[in-house]
Amino acid sequence: MSTIITTTTSTKKATTAQTAIQPLFAVDYHVYINHTDAGGIVYHANNLVFFENCRRDWFTTLGLNTYFLQTDDCQIQHFVVSQADIQYRKAIFLDEVISVRIDKVELKPASIIFYQSIHRHLPENDTAQKANAVNNRPADTLLSSAKIVIACVQNQTKSSEPSKQSDNNASSAANAAPIRPIRVPPLLHNSIQHAISQQLTEQ
Repeated sequence: MSTIITTTTSTKKATTAQTAIQPLFAVDYHVYINHTDAGGIVYHANNLVFFENCRRDWFTTLGLNTYFLQTDDCQIQHFVVSQADIQYRKAIFLDEVISVRIDKVELKPASIIFYQSIHRHLPENDTAQKANAVNNRPADTLLSSAKIVIACVQNQTKSSEPSKQSDNNASSAANAAPIRPIRVPPLLHNSIQHAISQQLTEQ
């Protein structure tokens, strides 16, 4: 059964304002020239790079310092992107500082669904606005958003028998250790579930 975080509407005030849940994680990145095209606009694929870096940095804060987990029998578990649905709303420019966020996460048996977004950087000296960014952000600060599905996989042990046709690149690639889908590893599942629970209690 998946864990879903949704935006809730305040019932205490007769207004259309919503009480939005704070992001699970947010980190600022500086836009360098290698992120942009000749016109100084971030190349569209680099939005995915920023999202990837954000997920990696979040994993680090959870105590998962690598994308590769090792089982007791020395099998390697890791994660691959199986689906990415991205919406580009506004251009990101050279030398901007952007806030990249993990807004919510859904835990599935064998995958993790990330809902992420990129926003224009909020001033460091505006502590109140930064702390309540989700509720008070200007309408034009959202730059892009994405739904990214991460599948959990495990490397299977290579065959102990060497291939008789290992004299070309094609056969060498075929001899690479295959991967198979697995359930979300308990360490990862528990770390994410704890972060979700903590997010809900802080609202």
